[in-house]
Amino acid sequence: MSAESFERAQHAGTSASYAAAGVDIEAGDRAVDLMKQWVKKATRPEVVGGLGGFAGLFDASALKRYERPLLASATDGVGTKVDIARRMGVYDTIGHDLVGMVVDDLVVCGAEPLFMTDYICVGKVYPERVAAIVKGIAEGCVLAGCALVGGETAEHPGLLGADDFDVAGAGTGVVEADRVLGADRIRKGDVVIAMESSGLHSNGYSLVRHVLFDRAGMSLDQRVEELGRTLGEELLEPTKIYSLDCLALTRTAEVHAFSHITGGGLANNLARVIPDGLHATVDRSTWTPGAIFDLVGRAGDVERLELEKTLNMGVGMMAVVPQESVDVALATLADRGVDAWVGGEIVERGEHTEAVTLTGDYSA
Repeated sequence: MSAESFERAQHAGTSASYAAAGVDIEAGDRAVDLMKQWVKKATRPEVVGGLGGFAGLFDASALKRYERPLLASATDGVGTKVDIARRMGVYDTIGHDLVGMVVDDLVVCGAEPLFMTDYICVGKVYPERVAAIVKGIAEGCVLAGCALVGGETAEHPGLLGADDFDVAGAGTGVVEADRVLGADRIRKGDVVIAMESSGLHSNGYSLVRHVLFDRAGMSLDQRVEELGRTLGEELLEPTKIYSLDCLALTRTAEVHAFSHITGGGLANNLARVIPDGLHATVDRSTWTPGAIFDLVGRAGDVERLELEKTLNMGVGMMAVVPQESVDVALATLADRGVDAWVGGEIVERGEHTEAVTLTGDYSA
């Protein structure tokens, strides 16, 4: 700054402040007050203290019941799905997506989700909007059986537009060392059980937005007959949270592995739990993907392989179980309201170069 510019600033009649820079501390405090009622609902007996501390406290003595407790940790966000929430002005569902992305990664190894923390970054703090986001996160934690022990709201004026925001979260779970699920448990002859997704969940929205908005020129308030609702309502459908269902499954049936179907699609995610020497074949004809998947494919002339590499195609979670556990596994999931079916099997790798192969055509 030149001496002349400095002198002008000195005599401008206003002093610099955090508020002048675009950060509203009072609005942040108001947001905290509004969110407290929701955070109180997302708790567990092990949580110590309340909202407002510098760190969330969790009573680890609860882990004494484990012989050798292993802590599991996961972190994630919801990607560009936040743009749909922003454009629709609906903020109390995106938190379900965040929780689902985190806790269902934890449960894959058999871990029970214990607690989560969140991070909300905004261009400008609108207290009611932030509280709505936290409401969704807290409700998601209740569905997952975990506590929301803390979080952070950061205001970034100049870096984000006033209406822009992003969310991320981290979770911690626990599993007994000798009950960790994964590739080392899978055997030839095991069966792959598929669990229905609630829709797109929170992956592939960069492709979806490009195809439906940029290429097809569709709008969020446009009613789409095959969807039975507006496009915006479909795109904001919350991610299904499977953690309690998967944990229930481990108590009633022998489970060798889970696979959370997120970014990268079904084959790539299932491959992460298939051991060397074995191969999973998944039969497309055992299910019909929801209408949104067909709409994205048709609107963007997207090849099936590209769709399958990007979207979950109607399957949000998979379980690998021994043949003798199939009936009880399907019954357990049905009792919990989870649509599930036998989708494939585990065979020898043989001449297969990939860990997972999708066969057949989707059921009409």
